[in-house]
Amino acid sequence: MIFRPKIIDTLKNYSKPLFIKDLIAGIIVGIVALPLAIAFAIASGVSPEKGLFTAIIAGFTISALGGSRVQIGGPTGAFIVIVYGIVQQYGVSGLIIATFMAGVLLILMGVVKLGSAIQYIPYPLIVGFTTGIAVIIFSSQMKDLFSLEMGSVPADFIDKWKEYGHNFSSVSFPALAIGLSTLLIVFLWPKVTHKIPGSLVAILVTTVAVYFSDMPVETIGSRFGSIPSTLPKPAIPGLNFEIIKELIMPAVTIALLGSIESLLCAVVADGMTGGSHRPNTELVAQGIANIASALFGGIPATGAIARTATNIKNGGKTPIAGIIHAATLLLIMLFVGKLAALIPMATLAGILIVVAYNMSEWENFLSVFKGPKSDTIVLLCTFLLTVFIDLTVAIEIGIVLAAFLFIQKMMKSSSVTQVSHTDATDGDTQLKKMLPEGVDVFEINGPLFFGAAYKFKEAMKVVEKPARALIVRMKNVPVIDATGIQILKEVNKELKKKGTKLILSEVKNNQVLNELTKARLSFQIGKANITDTFEKAIERSVDILK
Repeated sequence: MIFRPKIIDTLKNYSKPLFIKDLIAGIIVGIVALPLAIAFAIASGVSPEKGLFTAIIAGFTISALGGSRVQIGGPTGAFIVIVYGIVQQYGVSGLIIATFMAGVLLILMGVVKLGSAIQYIPYPLIVGFTTGIAVIIFSSQMKDLFSLEMGSVPADFIDKWKEYGHNFSSVSFPALAIGLSTLLIVFLWPKVTHKIPGSLVAILVTTVAVYFSDMPVETIGSRFGSIPSTLPKPAIPGLNFEIIKELIMPAVTIALLGSIESLLCAVVADGMTGGSHRPNTELVAQGIANIASALFGGIPATGAIARTATNIKNGGKTPIAGIIHAATLLLIMLFVGKLAALIPMATLAGILIVVAYNMSEWENFLSVFKGPKSDTIVLLCTFLLTVFIDLTVAIEIGIVLAAFLFIQKMMKSSSVTQVSHTDATDGDTQLKKMLPEGVDVFEINGPLFFGAAYKFKEAMKVVEKPARALIVRMKNVPVIDATGIQILKEVNKELKKKGTKLILSEVKNNQVLNELTKARLSFQIGKANITDTFEKAIERSVDILK
């Protein structure tokens, strides 16, 4: 079944002890999510309440309809780079439309069962763009950390740092003190306790300090005004062909990153709980969540690894914990949301710097360098393109590059050799002695696909004197594609001109047999010339010589 939310299974045997665990975990995660939702929204170039709307609406939807028991959804740091770029180029209305379109794409990805395929995206590519995003998030927070008097932060990485350098003389030391205090509290607080998140403590301490000391520090309220205490009315974004054509690439990027992030999060959750998620259900739920977020004016959402881990560590067992997390955020927004306007911008900058550090996975980044050179190339290419060019370009080129390098590896693993009596294994020695004069034997090892098929064609050219029969051993061919089929047809045609019969030996793999049949190659070569054992191939060659 493509779509079966986990909540359906978990509610069958739901009990009061489970609810208490979910309640505690949901409240804690809701409190943790509050500053992050606001910070991610501001860093993305939109007003803070849009982060709250997303965390509430999308967070509820992902938990209620998702394919994971414990995954928590909402705005994440991974989207900051994409969202900021879209807002700069197309405005907030363009972002809402792109998010809506991405939701539709995610649903389609789930319906056509792409959930499992996405899990095979190369690890170096994921680490490359994740670390690249972390670097961009870090660099985007310098304005608020130092409270620099400058215009909007440029989207380009190099231009950012040029502007910081030009305006560094306007640094505010009170704001810097608040930002550094936030970093200190967040990093040191886990030594005190893990039950209360350090980010919440940092917000409370710095906000109280700024409020009562009347410190000249910019706050959320001084920049954005008061935060609404109610959800907006849903509105369907205006779509037409021109808008869809213009925003299709941003929408594809949101959908691709959202799918990767959510499924990675679900895999991490499975590892922590010993459970298993439903990838296609998860994609459909993510799609519905992003559509719902767009209807309420929110930003893209996906599975949040840090909040999911917090949920699990605090006892969350079912999707009810995620629903309670969304309800907690809603209650906070309704009753004390206005107090969020007092939070210093430097505090949020400090929290996002910590998010960037945790996202960077610098240990994993360095560990890739110890592996194959091809992995290092993919890693560096994706990382540098993410930082200096564009995340969309980085993902596209990274996937293509990884695919080409994989093909290269597969080509190296494939070989075509002419076999002599001296090459025979113990099991084949007697059979080789049975070979009559005028019969050549070649052996293919590895997949006969478009990257390796021409090796076979070139190998055929080394035969100086045409044989009466040519046996091609295919016991080690696991798969064959259209190019491999075509090469076999061409070789068979050339051999016929020379008066040589082609015999395919040890064709046992079902995929290979099916492809030969579908391409009518078995008819062209002759069914008698396709055997399942080497011994039968030798017998057939003897018949041909007679």
